Amino acid sequence: MIYKTRKIDSVNGTFRAPGDKSISHRSVMFASLADGKSSITNCLRSEDLMSTINCFRALGCAIEMKDEKIIVEGRGFKKFTPPENYLDCGNSGTTSRLITGILAAQDFRTTLVGDDSLSKRPMNRIVGPLSRMGAVIETSASGTLPMTISPPDRLKAMEYEMEVASAQVKSAVLLAGLHLEDETTVIEKVPTRNHTELMLGLPVDRTNNSKRITVSKKYYPPCKDYFVPSDISTSAFFIVLTLLLKNSELLIENVLLNETRTGIINVLKKMGASIEVLEENISSGEKYGNLLVRNGELVNVEIDSGIIPNIIDEIPILSVAGIFADGRFEISNAGELRVKESDRINSLCSNFKKLGLSVDEYEDGFCVEGKIRNPGQTLDSFGDHRIAMAMAVLGFVTEYGFGINDFECVSVSNPDFINQIMALT
Repeated sequence: MIYKTRKIDSVNGTFRAPGDKSISHRSVMFASLADGKSSITNCLRSEDLMSTINCFRALGCAIEMKDEKIIVEGRGFKKFTPPENYLDCGNSGTTSRLITGILAAQDFRTTLVGDDSLSKRPMNRIVGPLSRMGAVIETSASGTLPMTISPPDRLKAMEYEMEVASAQVKSAVLLAGLHLEDETTVIEKVPTRNHTELMLGLPVDRTNNSKRITVSKKYYPPCKDYFVPSDISTSAFFIVLTLLLKNSELLIENVLLNETRTGIINVLKKMGASIEVLEENISSGEKYGNLLVRNGELVNVEIDSGIIPNIIDEIPILSVAGIFADGRFEISNAGELRVKESDRINSLCSNFKKLGLSVDEYEDGFCVEGKIRNPGQTLDSFGDHRIAMAMAVLGFVTEYGFGINDFECVSVSNPDFINQIMALT
């Protein structure tokens, strides 16, 4: 499907983004691990989340969608039932990598599969550390899905220093360690998303420039009620749209303000963005609040390499803000973008070149500057929901708009994206 964008004059009003994707995944997983009934409010409803839900249904959990809540009847410690078939993770890297840590501790064999995009993404980054714990995991010859997890002879605790800055790798190790009496420790020198340790209440020892995160069966999740704050990655598209359109002001409610996720706000503020945080609250260890965003002029700034893991998913929409800011927008030390749902460095550069912008592509990043000289083009989403939404925002602030191929891929994270924007115009 080709979606045709058109110029929007302004956006105004109040908006509540769908529930945070990372916390939604973990809420379903932790509720499924618990023994008994849990409820999840404001959980994201998307294809990625349905992949997680369907995987745990296949493992014997009763999961019911009820109005604004999801009710999960968890199985309890190592009481999942063997699935009748493979577990289909769809397009969700979070599902495939985190559930592997859980399945590594079970007493039955499971095979994970995914769609074409997920089946190209690297899995050896979790296989390595989990194998050191004694997990028995076999991937395809290229280190991708399909991936089979067999019962281990003995799963053992370990101390593991992170080799790649990835919250999914960290979480896979922590979730395997959650099934052991002895303590497993993960040492993290480059901060990544910390939802797993926050939501499980794991002890974190900060020493020098690193964190030591400890887990054991002692922290196995109980039944509880979860509230999922609004997704800051989804909100980022609305924030940038508001910043770039004249006479625009938007109040975004209950946005996740986790310190490992607010990098996008910090960078935009350095660029001159008017973003004010109001009414902060805390739920399940996660801070959230309302954001008041007003349009204004932006200036590109140097983006420190240390913040890249915290803005990795927001770089596509941040680059759109950069196109309309004074100066040249440049990203480096972001090689992880090449192994997302698409090669996001190449995806962005390809589309920007079509529009007549001046683009330099690097192995670990890119830079872009200039003015759009070729409106009316048909751009490509590359089957990547974040590329599709970033290009849509670019089209909404461009005089003549353009088309976007394969736009239906936005359903992976936010199926109502277009309707939500049009309701604010």
